[in-house]
Amino acid sequence: MKFVESVGNKLLNQEVQKYINANLHTDLHALLLKKAPFPEVSMQEIVQQIKGRQVAEKKFPFLLKEGIIFPPQLSLEQSSSEKTALYKSEIIKGKKFIDLTSGFGIDAYYLSQNFDDITLVEQNAELLKIVEHNWNVIGKKGKFVNQKLEDFLIENKEHFDTIYLDPARRDHQKNKVFLLEDLSPNILEIQEKLLSISNQVIIKLSPLIDLKYLISVVPDIFRIDIVALKNDVKEIVIFLANEKVNEIRCCCVNLESGESPFNFMFREEENARSEYSEPEKFIYIPNNSILKAGIFNLISEKFGLKKLHPNTHIYTSTEKKENFPGRILEMEVVESKSVKKKSQFNIISKNYPLKPDEIKKKYGLKDGGKHYIIFTQSKKGKIILKSL
Repeated sequence: MKFVESVGNKLLNQEVQKYINANLHTDLHALLLKKAPFPEVSMQEIVQQIKGRQVAEKKFPFLLKEGIIFPPQLSLEQSSSEKTALYKSEIIKGKKFIDLTSGFGIDAYYLSQNFDDITLVEQNAELLKIVEHNWNVIGKKGKFVNQKLEDFLIENKEHFDTIYLDPARRDHQKNKVFLLEDLSPNILEIQEKLLSISNQVIIKLSPLIDLKYLISVVPDIFRIDIVALKNDVKEIVIFLANEKVNEIRCCCVNLESGESPFNFMFREEENARSEYSEPEKFIYIPNNSILKAGIFNLISEKFGLKKLHPNTHIYTSTEKKENFPGRILEMEVVESKSVKKKSQFNIISKNYPLKPDEIKKKYGLKDGGKHYIIFTQSKKGKIILKSL
């Protein structure tokens, strides 16, 4: 089905667009039960465009322009957000860029900002047509190749400064170890070919992947970025190059938090040591990109902090340490009997038998507010910390 040529042009009809704009906040389930007011466009196609605009408002507002067409829901969900794509765009540049798994083209749009020659490869012909149409609308140029990645690599004769991939997961089962063999394409099978046609290969991976496993099976990694957005780890980005390195650099970033990125070499954690202490005046909770990196001793050493317990990744100091990648709270130890019912707190449980919901129920607490309460353990045992 040639979506853009057939349905796409009908969706761009002025009256259809007016109807879509008028129903952006309508209950979509109720809308689907109605008869479409236009004989040439189905209600399913109209709702698809409404969903696309709703997603775009949050994830990639640069596409909220007249004339943009949105693909089915799955392609929208699999797309990077504008924030994470923009971050990646700021660290690469060159002349020739190619995205071998372009999808809806959000990453390609941003990552290619500092390149002159841009190629998008996508095996879904309909999706690629939508992207090509949208890029024409926003004035972005590129070459659009409708081909399977594997076939493209066999036939390709060009060399690129940067190759980008965002492999899809073949098996969507939950609670399963995340392996590169589960991805399409399988990076392990094509990494040698990729590095034969490019100086740098950038691969976006799920935040579920184990970093030690990743380093053990991909020998050409020279850099890993752990990208969080508002303390939610969104993606692991690995950089491959032909030149071998002795140490792998890692950058932990928490976008839209005001926190500075934290850079380190993986080997540093092996040599770092933590000191321990009971809670002092200031309490430090690392952001989730730091926790994903597993640098529990290094973060203690770098900032001159003490840990509360080997399995409690909470730190403390008598004086405030600036530029820490995470929350810094001024807190005090309190007795459980002093925790008043119906008090409002942001509840945190770290290395503690009860989860936040169980704590809330046991102590009759309410969620939210400006103050924090932490249920955790020091080396001496269970403790409760309350912000001042």
